[in-house]
Amino acid sequence: MSLDISTLYLVATLVAVMLGALLLFFWRQEKIPALGWWGAAYLVGALSIGVWALLGARLGEPVLLAINIIGYVACGMVWTAARVFHGKAPNWAGLFAGAVVWAVTNVMLGVGPVFLHTVIGAGIVASYATATASELWSDRRQSMRSRWPAILIPLLHGAVLMLPILLGGLLAGPEEAFATNNTWVVIFAIELVLYAVGTVFIIFMMVNDRTVRAHKAAASIDPLTGLLNRRGFSEATARMIEREARAGRPVTVMIFDIDHFKSINDRFGHPAGDEVLKLFAVVMNANLRITDLIGRIGGEEFAAMLPCSIEETLVAADRVREAFQNCGIEADDMPVATTVSIGVAGGPANTELDVLLASADTALYRAKRSGRNRVETAVEEPLSLESGRRKLVGQATLARVTSAVRQAGAVPGMGAEAGA
Repeated sequence: MSLDISTLYLVATLVAVMLGALLLFFWRQEKIPALGWWGAAYLVGALSIGVWALLGARLGEPVLLAINIIGYVACGMVWTAARVFHGKAPNWAGLFAGAVVWAVTNVMLGVGPVFLHTVIGAGIVASYATATASELWSDRRQSMRSRWPAILIPLLHGAVLMLPILLGGLLAGPEEAFATNNTWVVIFAIELVLYAVGTVFIIFMMVNDRTVRAHKAAASIDPLTGLLNRRGFSEATARMIEREARAGRPVTVMIFDIDHFKSINDRFGHPAGDEVLKLFAVVMNANLRITDLIGRIGGEEFAAMLPCSIEETLVAADRVREAFQNCGIEADDMPVATTVSIGVAGGPANTELDVLLASADTALYRAKRSGRNRVETAVEEPLSLESGRRKLVGQATLARVTSAVRQAGAVPGMGAEAGA
C-alpha cells in the first residue's frame, strides 16, 4: 500500500494545529509561560508545513524560502520553550539562528543541489533537537520519570532526519535520498506526527511533575519564614542521619526558643511577632552553613541539625545567639529585646531524631531556667530509642518489684520505717 506524501503532511499539519491550540489553552489556564511558547511553536510549525504541503508546487522560490524560514523559527521556539520551562530567559539570537543560517546558505547556493539544501535543513532541525535535549538534561531537578523520555524524543527526532543523510550514499544516490516518493520521506512524515504527539505527552508529564513537586514543597515549607516545617524537617533530617550514619559521622541537633515571645505579641501585636520570627529565620540562615538543616517546628520554636561534632555546633549556636541579640530592632519607636535560648544535643551515628530532640529540649529548658539568652548542652549522651525503651521498662519493673517488697515488709529496714 502506498502513502500519499501530501496527505501525510496535511495530517501532520492538522495534528500540530490541534496540539498547539491545546497547549495555548492550558497556558491560559495554568499561567505557565513555557506552555505558551510550545503552543505558539506548534502553530507556527503547522503554518509552515501546511502551506508547503498544499501549495509548495505552485509557490515561487522566494515564498518557499520564507515558508522554510518560518519552520526553522518554530524549531527555535521549541528549544526556547525548554529553556523557559527551566527558568531561563529566551535566547533571541539562538531562536532565529537556524532561520538566518538557512536564509544565508540559500542565497549563497542559489537553487543548488536538492540534496545539499536538505542536508543543511536537516542539520538545523537536528541541532535544535539536540539543544532541546541538552536543556532538559542540564536540569538536575527534573525527576527521572519524565526526564529520560523528554531527552530521548528530540534526539530520536534528530536521528530520523540525519540517518538518511548519513546512509544516503549506501541506500541511494544523493539526489534520490530525499525524493518525494522516497521511503525516508514517508518515514519522516509519519515520525513528524508521532514526534508532535509524543512531545506534547512529555510536556504534560513534565508540567505534572513540577506541580507535584510544588505541592510537596508547599507541604514541607513554613509559609511565614520560608524554612522547613516540622514535617519537612523530620523528612530531611532522616535522610541526613542515614547519610552520616553510612559514613560513621555524628550529627548534632539544636532547639531554639525565642525568649519572652508572648510578651512581644502582647505589647506590639502579632504582626510585630511575625516580623521577629522572620528576622530570626534570616539570622539562622546567615549564621549557619548551607549544609545545615533548619526548620520551624513550633510557634516560636526552631530546630537545626548539623552534620558535625557537638563542639562545632556549640560555636555555631553561640554565633546565632549573639547575632540575634544584637539585631537592635524597634516597634512603635520602642526597642524590642531579641534573645533566644538554645538547647544542644549530639549523638553517635544513626541516633534517632526524636531522641536527639528530646535531649536538646531538656537542655533548652535548663537554659530557660538558668536565665535565658544562653546555650546549654545535654548532660548525658542520648540513648537510641530501643535502649531508651529498655531503660524505661527496666525502671518501671524495678519500681513495681520494690513496691511489692515494701508492702510485704521483706526488705531489711523498710518494715521498721513503715511502722514508724
